[in-house]
Amino acid sequence: MNQRAYDRILLKLSGEALAGDKGFGIDPDRAKDIAIKIKRIFDLGVQIGIVIGAGNLWRGEQGVKRGMSQSTADHMGMLGIVMNGLALQDALEREGIVTRVQTAVQMNTIAEPYIRLRAIRHLEKGRVVIMTAGTGNPYFTTDTAAALRALEINAQIVIKATKVDGVYSSDPKKDPNAIRYSHLTYDEVIQNKFEVMDMTAFTLCQENKMPILVVNFWAEDDLYRAVCGDHSVGTLIDG
Repeated sequence: MNQRAYDRILLKLSGEALAGDKGFGIDPDRAKDIAIKIKRIFDLGVQIGIVIGAGNLWRGEQGVKRGMSQSTADHMGMLGIVMNGLALQDALEREGIVTRVQTAVQMNTIAEPYIRLRAIRHLEKGRVVIMTAGTGNPYFTTDTAAALRALEINAQIVIKATKVDGVYSSDPKKDPNAIRYSHLTYDEVIQNKFEVMDMTAFTLCQENKMPILVVNFWAEDDLYRAVCGDHSVGTLIDG
């Protein structure tokens, strides 16, 4: 299996993906592992946009619980996302992939400003584009940023990379009878209250008919197989 099913994807990574065993910070070895997995699908000829979180560096709710302004907490998170984007860029460049980091919060000496047509042009030229700093606005999650950027760059699908191999009827760690779904509709996700993305992001995908694929990023071949159209891995959510 080496035929791609998608020409252009938006890969949503959590910040924790870059963390080591301690669950925080940036682990260069983990960044390399991520880059190798991305290179494998890049070599299929897939155009890849990436949105990453910052949970390995900062979680805004920690500050808010202590009285910090939500706006301040979210802006700190945006800076953490840019740091993660630069770390991932370095790892990808080391694997021979030309990469551009764009940011919704301007910091021109560090990264390009996010410009939709420029991002598309980079993708067309065979560059991986890491779109950082979320939407550039507080009160919005990186899930929402991923949905928004996917629509803006005309991606065919949002691939949400997680630690689990799809959406289950209940927590598989607690319920041995939990059922993994290979396919769900948007309405089924809402009716069953499955936590795939935050509601703003999910609604954005639903209203614009953007498919979502939940896949275990860390399983050896799941991401690759999913990009090649293997429906036996992950959970596909669409109309």
